[in-house]
Amino acid sequence: MHLDEKNVEKFKIFSVFQLKMIAMITMVTDHLGAVLFPQYLVMRIIGRLSFPIYCFLLVEGAVHTKNIRKYSARLLLFAVISEIPYDLAFFGRALEFQHQNVFFTLFLGLMGIIILKTCKRGYLLGFLMVFVAEFLRTDYGAFGVLFILLFYILRESDLLKMGFFGLLTFLNDRGTIKMYACLAIIPMLLYNGKRGYNIKYAFYVFYPLHLLILSIINLL
Repeated sequence: MHLDEKNVEKFKIFSVFQLKMIAMITMVTDHLGAVLFPQYLVMRIIGRLSFPIYCFLLVEGAVHTKNIRKYSARLLLFAVISEIPYDLAFFGRALEFQHQNVFFTLFLGLMGIIILKTCKRGYLLGFLMVFVAEFLRTDYGAFGVLFILLFYILRESDLLKMGFFGLLTFLNDRGTIKMYACLAIIPMLLYNGKRGYNIKYAFYVFYPLHLLILSIINLL
């Protein structure tokens, strides 16, 4: 049975706000599993949905923001703010230079998008951010930035965007729990293009705050 465009739209039920809530809940579940309950692997599996959704929302933000440079400055600011809580939660010390938090990954991905949008030879320079992320050992590393650039370049085609994301995730992560990130395709495909409630700053504050709380609980 053929579904026309109007019928397909009925299934698109998630706004930006709702996708952010899914990403935040799955992220907290993942971090609880990593820090406090490592014996429950299912919590880490649930957490695999979070990062792809954040990548997807970053691209939406980059496309629709009125000032992309302020957007990038905000990401960098909270990357710096979040680093100590991140290191305390996952490594038990205030500064651990071998790994950097996910805000740095999102920042580098956005920088890659800015380069793609503004430079004539943007593809080469934009994809340089992939190597920068790997060099700095940011959370999700090279593949994290690659997913962001992939979502941006293929933003006009849900089929291609999700197809390539699923394929790369499977090829890179098969045999590990990371391959469950493919499940994030479902909520992303159900995105309806609407903004919903604006909780932009709530996420920025929530990320370092929940990591700080987790690190305190872990020390008790």
